[in-house]
Amino acid sequence: MERGFSFLISTSLFLAASGVFKLYLSFMLYGTEARWNLLAATFSLVFAVYGANKLTDIKEDEINNPERVAHVKRVGKVLKYGVVLSFVLSLFLGALSGLKAVLVLSFPVVAGILYSVRLFPGWPRLKDITGVKNLVIATTWANGTAFLPYIAAGDIEPTEVFLVYYFFFMKSMINTILFDVRDIEGDRINGINTIPVKLGLEGSRTLLLLLNSTFIPWLIVVYHFGYFLDYLPVLLFAILNGYTYIVYFSRRCCHPGKVLDVWVDGEWFYTLPLAMLV
Repeated sequence: MERGFSFLISTSLFLAASGVFKLYLSFMLYGTEARWNLLAATFSLVFAVYGANKLTDIKEDEINNPERVAHVKRVGKVLKYGVVLSFVLSLFLGALSGLKAVLVLSFPVVAGILYSVRLFPGWPRLKDITGVKNLVIATTWANGTAFLPYIAAGDIEPTEVFLVYYFFFMKSMINTILFDVRDIEGDRINGINTIPVKLGLEGSRTLLLLLNSTFIPWLIVVYHFGYFLDYLPVLLFAILNGYTYIVYFSRRCCHPGKVLDVWVDGEWFYTLPLAMLV
């Protein structure tokens, strides 16, 4: 069982499934029926993007996550083909909902190219600027999670879209910084200046708690406009859950292992069922 779970995490299947749960929750917040093709497109896209990332980040992961590297190397050739086919399938499924959905699903590839190349001679690549990786990941998650249900539903107020976008953007921003906290040793050795490498453990914890605290005024705005009222207990749970895992995983003695993947990447596996119960 443990080997099977390691395989799911290492090949991004676990994260892809979590992305589907996250998108389904977004459909619920908008009060619109979930579209099967967009859920399937999201699964394929997340698998493709994170699968490609695991193939390109083997050097760093040999220090940060050697077990994952072993899995990736074992299925490397199959994973390469799977990444390409999954991305094509994602665009095909998105096309069933129109051109706008295809554009949203294409964003990770465009962002990845802009992120990796030097746009102007003498300028640093975006990936060499501290924090840009986190912004790109958070924006990519928020785009898909907030805009795909909006495209499917059509008639939704811009304020509501902004509030959904902010929620998923900030949750993703916090989560990706937390994973950089886990990888701080390998990143420092490889000269990768992530936010935790720059700020250190204490500074990173403070930043993460501040970011999570922006959900307090967000909740006030949500209540003021009367949005997502049925799901306020679930949203409050998600915010409190964020405080809990920030404090837990930013401890100096913490060696999270797979617990980080299950608790943080997998938070939508237990948050969505709670939303379905209210």
